[in-house]
Amino acid sequence: MSATSRREVSRWIPGLVALRGYERSWLASDLVAGVVLTAVLVPVGMGYAEAAGLEPVHGLYATIGGLLAYAVFGPSRVLVLGPDSSLAPLIAATVVPLAAGDPVAAAAIAAGLAILSGAVALAAGLFRIGFVTDLLSSPIRYGYLNGIALTIIVGQLPKLFGFSVDAEGLVDEARGFVTGVQAGETNAVALAIGLVCLVGILGLKAWRPSLPGILVAVVGAIVVSAVFDLASRYSVPVVGPLPSGVPVPTLPSIPRADLYTLLPAAIAIALVSMADTAVLSRSVATQGGHRVDPDQELVALGASNVGSAVLGGFSISASASRTPVAVSAGAKSALTVVIGALGVLALLVLAPNAVAPLPDSALAAVVIAASLSLVEVAGVRRLAGLRREEFVISILCLLAVAFVGVVEGIFVSVGIALGMFVWRAWRPYSAILGRLHGVKGYHDISRHPDARLIPGLVLLRWDAPLFFANAEMFRQRVEDAVASSPTPVLWVVIAAEPVTDIDTTAADVLHDIEADLEAASIQLAFAELKGPVKDWFRRYGLFERVGEGRFYPTVGSAVSGYLAESGVEWTDWEDESVPSDGPIGSDRDDKEGRP
Repeated sequence: MSATSRREVSRWIPGLVALRGYERSWLASDLVAGVVLTAVLVPVGMGYAEAAGLEPVHGLYATIGGLLAYAVFGPSRVLVLGPDSSLAPLIAATVVPLAAGDPVAAAAIAAGLAILSGAVALAAGLFRIGFVTDLLSSPIRYGYLNGIALTIIVGQLPKLFGFSVDAEGLVDEARGFVTGVQAGETNAVALAIGLVCLVGILGLKAWRPSLPGILVAVVGAIVVSAVFDLASRYSVPVVGPLPSGVPVPTLPSIPRADLYTLLPAAIAIALVSMADTAVLSRSVATQGGHRVDPDQELVALGASNVGSAVLGGFSISASASRTPVAVSAGAKSALTVVIGALGVLALLVLAPNAVAPLPDSALAAVVIAASLSLVEVAGVRRLAGLRREEFVISILCLLAVAFVGVVEGIFVSVGIALGMFVWRAWRPYSAILGRLHGVKGYHDISRHPDARLIPGLVLLRWDAPLFFANAEMFRQRVEDAVASSPTPVLWVVIAAEPVTDIDTTAADVLHDIEADLEAASIQLAFAELKGPVKDWFRRYGLFERVGEGRFYPTVGSAVSGYLAESGVEWTDWEDESVPSDGPIGSDRDDKEGRP
């Protein structure tokens, strides 16, 4: 194999590079960390499978397939992928209605959804378009996570109380839960087990974070359930025996019509999982003192989802709770996640009945505890204090996820965020600039009423790109600035440093503005226009139209040019003569102190 081929293989299959560079001294640490990780992977995987509307064993299948695939394609030394609380409601909202109560159909649909979401992530990595996750801004993520937490908790309450509810959506599930409690369907023993597990998990997390609270709670629940035979004596719903043996790789069979139904959910799942994985990957890499390729991370995420689906699992993501478990247990490399996957597989092969006595209410406690960790209160409170419109976005996202649907809620929230972005760009801030005594530069007269205007000159700063949506607004601001000038206007200078782009519609409007100003014997000029934007001005013919000499490097030089050409007499506090090469015309003068 040539050196180029080896580099390509190493790039796309980082696991081979990690294997060649593996140090023997890491082995003991990886083995211990892998065993510890296995103990957490089993209950969490089963719990999230139930939260996704699937049989618990599919959470173990997803864990095995996802971890083994990531060990081959993942660029991070230690990153744990698997079933995740942020994805479970998305999966359930899509799978449960299509499956119509058939667990076999539900598993097939969930696997197909994983392949589609994996394909989206894979394409994003291969074509380097992972930046689309930037659409999930902090307000959207806060609202989404809070909505997801609310949805999961309400959905798990019936299981915590020892009964089931046949309902879809937050409102119906809440109504079904209340009705069930009022009808006396609560199983007191199951509720007691669930509450003890929930308090134990949360208590250990607060008191002794180093102890695996989930493992302690689950093992304790299994022991108590088995010793006192809770399933037979008190009718406590339990997990029951898992299918034994190695899961057989297979591709799910999904009707073509269902594929179109699954696609929006797959895109939403991919966006969430890509954002989660990218953030966690960067965090782990920074802590470990190394760097990872973000695009390869998305390729690995896509491959892991496909690996999960082939073994009968469902959509997965990087885990912000299980990754720290592996790291704190001493994990040195991806061998830790391989050992974790093999440990889960060993459970299915050697001891499938080990978790049979586990009460469903204990699993509900595991899921609820994990969901509570998703709740973001401080961030939302911070938004309310800093930027009210982003706080509104977060609340709208929460309401959309909770009451419209988890899939629809994401797209509604992204649409709202994009709409507000367009609104800000459509009606951007602009300012008339004047000279302020004792302060360098030119400043917004609305913020500094004592700033002096230069007779006959309008200095207008436009704080946005110029494009089709705001071009007419720009024309109106120019006209208003001319009309409101206290002296007859001879020049209009656009302070264009914030202008980062101009499209054809805006260029046409600029042509018209220049013609109207020329008809009124007013000269149009530009200052601080960036090089790439100047290139567009040349292409649109605006350089010739305005005049190449009317493009100034700084606002100060534009003022100097105006004073020299117009003959207007004006003195500055810093220079009692007409400014030319002094501080007014300098780059520093225009940059410093600008609000």
